[in-house]
Amino acid sequence: MQSTRRFKLFKPSLLCLTACINQNMYADTEMTTAVQQLPTIIIAATRTDSDWLKTPASVYRVEQDNHQNNMGVNLSETLIGVPGLQLNNRENYAQDLQISMRGFGARSTFGVRGIRLYVDGIPATMPDGQGQTSNIDLSSLDHIEVLGGPFSSLYGNSSGGTILTTTKEGQGRDSVELGYAGGSHHKGRANILLQGGAEKSNEPSYVISSSYFDTDGYREHSAARKVLSNAKLTWNLEDGSKVNWVVNHVDINADDPQGLTRDQWQANPKQVNDAKNIYDVRKEIQQTQTGLTWTKPIDDKNELYAMAYAGQRAVTQYQSIPSTAQANPRHAGGVIDFSRDYYGTDLRWTGKDLLPNTRFSIGLAFDAMDEDRQGYENFILENNKPHYGVKGKLRRDETNTLWNLDPYLQASWQFLPTWHIDTGLRYSNVHYQSKDHYVVRNNGDDSGKTDYSKLLPSAALTWEITPELTSYISYAQGFETPTFTEMAYSKNDGMNFSLKPASSDNYEIGLKSQNQLGDFTAAVFQSKTQNDIVSAGTLDGRATFRNADKTLRQGVELSWNKNIWRDLNAQASYSYLDAKFDAEVPEITDSHGKVIAARVADGNYIPGVARNQAYFALGWRPEIGFNAGVDVRYTDKIYVDDVNSDTAPSYSVTSANMGYVWKNTDWKIRTFARVDNLFDKKYVGSVIVNDGNGRFFEPADGMNWNAGLSVMKAF
Repeated sequence: MQSTRRFKLFKPSLLCLTACINQNMYADTEMTTAVQQLPTIIIAATRTDSDWLKTPASVYRVEQDNHQNNMGVNLSETLIGVPGLQLNNRENYAQDLQISMRGFGARSTFGVRGIRLYVDGIPATMPDGQGQTSNIDLSSLDHIEVLGGPFSSLYGNSSGGTILTTTKEGQGRDSVELGYAGGSHHKGRANILLQGGAEKSNEPSYVISSSYFDTDGYREHSAARKVLSNAKLTWNLEDGSKVNWVVNHVDINADDPQGLTRDQWQANPKQVNDAKNIYDVRKEIQQTQTGLTWTKPIDDKNELYAMAYAGQRAVTQYQSIPSTAQANPRHAGGVIDFSRDYYGTDLRWTGKDLLPNTRFSIGLAFDAMDEDRQGYENFILENNKPHYGVKGKLRRDETNTLWNLDPYLQASWQFLPTWHIDTGLRYSNVHYQSKDHYVVRNNGDDSGKTDYSKLLPSAALTWEITPELTSYISYAQGFETPTFTEMAYSKNDGMNFSLKPASSDNYEIGLKSQNQLGDFTAAVFQSKTQNDIVSAGTLDGRATFRNADKTLRQGVELSWNKNIWRDLNAQASYSYLDAKFDAEVPEITDSHGKVIAARVADGNYIPGVARNQAYFALGWRPEIGFNAGVDVRYTDKIYVDDVNSDTAPSYSVTSANMGYVWKNTDWKIRTFARVDNLFDKKYVGSVIVNDGNGRFFEPADGMNWNAGLSVMKAF
């Protein structure tokens, strides 16, 4: 009852907002005529290729044009300002970006959790919900779609939100583009882009991109090197079908400065936690993947879609764990070393107007992962003293297998001229198996297996109030399994197969408009989660996890953008998120009575989540000539752990950019310069949630700059 009352508090504000916009819509009939001529934004994230205005979900399409005026290294440079999305750049290239949507995924200390990632239709998220953004190539990127709220459950496990990136297709004449950008901390990025369109059907258009990036890093011991290559071939065949073939490779070597305590951050934010660099903490990543998509219209009413992919990822990570902690015979060591093969397919049939004003889709998604994982001591003994930062004795050896086979169904029916209903149903199932090959004295066999499954229904009702104004209400059930990493340890030793999957009930009421006043969205949402996966403390240097009985996430999201005059564009967004534990989580003690995980009080804030976020940007963006922009971003304070012992303070940062584009028939030259954190604000960019050593804080860079030049020649 308490949570229901809290949700009702949001309804009056939405009703007032609806009334105001309705009044404006009917006030000027001439405006309606003008709005009908506005460009249609097509959204593919819900698998319906529908008009953005008529899509009953919080979904945003971000175009990756040539006026971003940034280096193009991190996804955070492109997705800034999307409401509901919290995307923190750690200034640490050894760890992925910290991404959460409406509070889902916030618990992750590395990688991406709780959010599904796709690159050209190929999953960048494993069946257990663990994903990464390192293989997304911004140089060849066309656009990104961000889907939040209930309809994310269309993608199955760990879909608290979905981010789908799409590589551009080759167009027009063959061309080559060379670029270089440099900036603070000896940042440098060189890239080459080749592209060309097909002159005839059955011939491929192509995009081939490669880049090299390196930096000394903002902090001590934070240098990084990244090589990223991406290629996409597209065939439009004579029978009307379309084939895309994508190949991608990334190679990263990065030092890890780790988090700092509050005292360390305030004393010197650039310092590394290990001042003498004893452990030489670092990570090496190599990943190669390829995928093929095929779309075939059978006739005017039926269409087939098929996707298949395969990839290989290898990671070696050196951690800062002392030899004394590894004296525990159950410890897995201070070096993580794994090789992972992953593959899958997605088959789908779509029928349109088989019944009047209907659309049906039936599909089957299969994804699998085979992982060979070892753990080693991060030291060798020299004169009976540990020498760190090297691969020592074997301490862990296992093979892990994951797979899912998810059938799904979607249907849409326009039952009245201005009303339509969208429904979905997916049976999400994930199968885990681990075979332990490291069975020695005092370290038993940790092999085991478990299965998780849940039926995920979703439904949305949409009312087209006017041709320029749409409202909707939606509901879906969500499902999130623990990852293999989170299941790796338990307080009783061995794999933690007792962890339950989290399940959620998700509600949303939304409003969208597209008119002479701009594009506007408003959404009120609530997510009630049972068995949420949270920290169970650190035991002998090992992070463990448990289930919280109930958590609650609810809030409001607003966005607006408009071409104010000629090429002058304004964009604004605001997000309010109230994310809390909705029931007490009891403390955990070991066999000696020592507290491993403290009691979490009912009403505590979920860590890693900003309650308020706001963004405003103003930009002059002509196709050629001078361009410039300025943006301001505000993020509220963030709690660092479940017991809310400390916070990373709120902050506002300002960025400014400018550039110039010149082109003729054969040539195009682009220059840009950018300054971030214009007023040199000292703040924490992200927090390492529930860090067992209290090193929660990852400092953000002060005032920093970058500038670049690119030259394109068409043939």
